Amino acid sequence: MSKKLVAFFSAEGTTKKAAEEVAKAAGADLYEIKPKVAYTKDDLDWMNKKSRSSVEMADKSFRPKLADLDAKIADYDKIIIGFPIWWYVAPTIICTFLESYDFAGKEIVLFATSGGSGFGNTVKELQPSAPDATIREGKLLNHMSKQEIADWAKTL
Repeated sequence: MSKKLVAFFSAEGTTKKAAEEVAKAAGADLYEIKPKVAYTKDDLDWMNKKSRSSVEMADKSFRPKLADLDAKIADYDKIIIGFPIWWYVAPTIICTFLESYDFAGKEIVLFATSGGSGFGNTVKELQPSAPDATIREGKLLNHMSKQEIADWAKTL
């Protein structure tokens, strides 16, 4: 039986709620990916091209700093990573997270929350940040009941 970790980034709490449900159903540990500087409501205003999130997502090389490096990635076989979809992909802080640890030989399964878009090119864009891991698209957990999330998580 593999040891699982649900690591998640949640700017407004939506992804956190989904991550808690996934971890509970999958029998996984939970780790929050936190930015060194928390995002404010103004930072997340995607309509403002000068907002922090807009600036970060416009520059694919941008890497927001993490609050800590406490995830014990070496202890896990499967890492389930959750995040909100920003501009049709994962936020750049997910690249920071992947580049901060050794994921060689690990299986990474993604899940996301979104206001309306899908995963887009997320797997392709994240793979260079964890080149020796297997990354696969999981599921968008939008508008899913706790039971539906649990049913999916149990397949992991």
